Amino acid sequence: MGFAHLWDYKMYEDKERWNIRHVSKPMKHTVSPIVKNYVKHAKVGNALDLACGTGRNTHFLEKLGFEIDAVDLSDYALSQIKESTHISKIEVDLDEYNLEKNKYDLIVNTNYLNRRLMGQMIDALKDGGLIIFETFIEAHEKPEQGSMNPDYLLKKNELLKEFISLEIIFYEEKDGVNLRGEKNKTASLVAKKSF
Repeated sequence: MGFAHLWDYKMYEDKERWNIRHVSKPMKHTVSPIVKNYVKHAKVGNALDLACGTGRNTHFLEKLGFEIDAVDLSDYALSQIKESTHISKIEVDLDEYNLEKNKYDLIVNTNYLNRRLMGQMIDALKDGGLIIFETFIEAHEKPEQGSMNPDYLLKKNELLKEFISLEIIFYEEKDGVNLRGEKNKTASLVAKKSF
């Protein structure tokens, strides 16, 4: 089996794993509080919802008038997002996906970490564009399942350092409980690309 076939198989495995997770442990359809609280800082225009899942943030942004690229690997999750002329559903492996420069007025990234895309997010923002980013940091523990893979956990202040070139509107690291009721520790950032 060639390398390309191995990569396709890995992507298929990842997609199936996420499809099963979305079916067996569905998240509530409630918009992320950080998105709800800080979207007012964004100009209504083009938005990107990275690893959008079943669209809880996508649907909220659509109601506000945004044109959204809803990007996820799970075809099941994307099938749960309503059909709308304002939502472009993009099924893709985010390990391979590249963001278009100077395209978005708003980028939302919740409960997902792909360090390869972090620098691209800054370039993908238009001048005055806003990023809302919230995901897990190293102290996140799931006692019933052990620790999460550290490759998908931020280090202390890593998120802040990655986006320090932007105008920081809000930054916080805290303990909490996710929408599935699991204990976690998150880092949350809202930042604007200055003119």
